[in-house]
Amino acid sequence: MGAVSNPDAKPDEVICEGREASGVELMEPREVPLGGPRAMPVRRTLPQRHRSLIGAWCFLDHYGPDLVSESGGMEVAPHPHTGLQTVSWLFTGEIEHRDSAGNVAMVRPAEVNLMTAGRGISHSEVSTPGTTVLHGAQLWVALPDADRDTDPGFEHYAPEEISGEGWRAHVFLGSLLGDSSPVKTFTPLLGAELVLDPGTSLRVPVDASYEHGVLVDLGSVGVCGVDAKVADLAYVPTGSEEIELVAGDEGARLLVLGGPPFGESIVMWWNFVGRTHEEVVDYRAAWQAQITGPSGEVVPDSRQVAPGRFGVVPDQPLKPIPAPGLPNARLKERR
Repeated sequence: MGAVSNPDAKPDEVICEGREASGVELMEPREVPLGGPRAMPVRRTLPQRHRSLIGAWCFLDHYGPDLVSESGGMEVAPHPHTGLQTVSWLFTGEIEHRDSAGNVAMVRPAEVNLMTAGRGISHSEVSTPGTTVLHGAQLWVALPDADRDTDPGFEHYAPEEISGEGWRAHVFLGSLLGDSSPVKTFTPLLGAELVLDPGTSLRVPVDASYEHGVLVDLGSVGVCGVDAKVADLAYVPTGSEEIELVAGDEGARLLVLGGPPFGESIVMWWNFVGRTHEEVVDYRAAWQAQITGPSGEVVPDSRQVAPGRFGVVPDQPLKPIPAPGLPNARLKERR
């Protein structure tokens, strides 16, 4: 299940660069089938052709609720990342995370797992046998140039619930509604789950230097007067000191994301974030060299992966995911 990777057979090359806009912009998702023959569909709202980043947030997949009996659950074998942080947030289900830095952790509802790829890491994520329904979001954060070759790392944090009249929230990155997260990021970021009771109207104070995104997970909500439904992402540009939210008749559950405009261009292809065509080519070659055995075939067991830039995921017998072929054109870098 590619909510933790991007194992598309023909992944798009994406040029990411911040854009200024006036007014709230509604971004509708596109459905992407990820995985094998029983591919689980995900709804992707970032990146899009006309908007690639919200702050440093550069990738957003929203999935479920999916019955594991029908989808097969999540079974993402070891795969590599560079130049980014992955943020895993679940509404329902449980997933085991393993990475080549030696971290083994569970992803559970209302608990954030943040993995820093830095110069290179590989990881796997597999839903637990007791999970019957999977429902969550997977997000990526681009690392700034000064920090993108940092050591790989991992943080787990379970924020306390905060609440007020008609609303409840968990703040997992940054600060919102009087609460703050201790989780380290390399650029200022906001990430929070917000639940609104039916008909609740809430004015949320925000940092005016941030651009924001409001992803609707359940129900419907007005975002500064613009109506958003399930899986829509409402973009709010910089300059706003508050975001007005009005829940529909069924209430709403939202993810509120934000950060100052990133200010750098990046090339994102497959699971890599780099700055140039040559870097991405090198990342791909390094991963393929690690997972290819003497016969020239991909090793059948991730414990047979060779040491290298992306490390070895411990005690994970799944076959590693090979990188797709590069497109027949130079990957573009836009400054």
